[in-house]
Amino acid sequence: MAKLGFYMEKKVMYSAVQPSGNLTIGNYSGAIRNWIAMQEEYDCFYAIADLHAITVRQEPAELRRHTLELAATYLACGLDPERCALYVQSHVPQHAELCWVLNTVTYVGEASRMTQFKDKSQKHADNVNMGLMDYPVLMAADILLYLADYVPVGADQKQHVELARDIAIRFNNRYGETFRVPEPLIKKDGASIRSLQDPARKMSKSDENPNAAVFLTDDRETILRKFKRAVTDSDNSIRAAEDKPGVTNLLNIYAAFAGGTVEEAERAFEGKGYGEFKLAVGETVADALAPIQAERKRLLADKGYLTQMLQGGAERAFKVARRTLSKVYRKVGFFQGD
Repeated sequence: MAKLGFYMEKKVMYSAVQPSGNLTIGNYSGAIRNWIAMQEEYDCFYAIADLHAITVRQEPAELRRHTLELAATYLACGLDPERCALYVQSHVPQHAELCWVLNTVTYVGEASRMTQFKDKSQKHADNVNMGLMDYPVLMAADILLYLADYVPVGADQKQHVELARDIAIRFNNRYGETFRVPEPLIKKDGASIRSLQDPARKMSKSDENPNAAVFLTDDRETILRKFKRAVTDSDNSIRAAEDKPGVTNLLNIYAAFAGGTVEEAERAFEGKGYGEFKLAVGETVADALAPIQAERKRLLADKGYLTQMLQGGAERAFKVARRTLSKVYRKVGFFQGD
């Protein structure tokens, strides 16, 4: 495996996802598939963010199960543990340790202004805990710990990267050059996959409507049923347009999973009816997911391999994280005895 972190010549890319249930085809098309390509261009750290997950109440057994399931999903989609560090966040204690230090250079007003804190406080009004407010500081620690150059995010997550940048600059100004100042990596290519029932919104794994999202684990019958029920419009032409958000969404999905452009998809379905169109989109998605689902099932049957793989990823991440934290501790004046 290529050397990581302080020793490498490539730029560093960091990303983390909570193990909180199934991923959607939007997560796959908009994020995971890009990560696979990034393995060639960057030295990549991919964390399963279980520390972040417990800012809302979790069933412990489910959290452990979801952690392994997410690891298996990543591998099945094409992440290569020999070309990236794929690990569980809580297996690298420096995340929490650096978060504490960064708390001392983060202002209360900054944390309380974060959109995610406001949203989750409303959604979980009976559990507005300090971890929920500290979530963005832990995210900053995640990123800065590996001296990340880039963080791939959607536009809705850009605010967190901006806070990480502010914290890094403030720490560097106070204690001397320590952290790289990360940049948000917002992919311009590829349209966002929207809800099948409300294309004004992104497809979300937490959508209350069971027909709104297609999950990577949905079987073929379920996928076809969801696409058959997808929202279109009264105009029967199959074309991408602002006044046809449902059809545009389906064309984007078809192009993403069939390969090719939306314009090519429009030509392929010219003169066809919505029923035939929606069935074809569903079949294309189901065909693309079938090998991923088979590989995921195989991996989940081998818990020993998944555990060993995650341990290896944590060891790689630990080496970089330990060196960064040691430097931070020296900068702030902690006596380390060496």
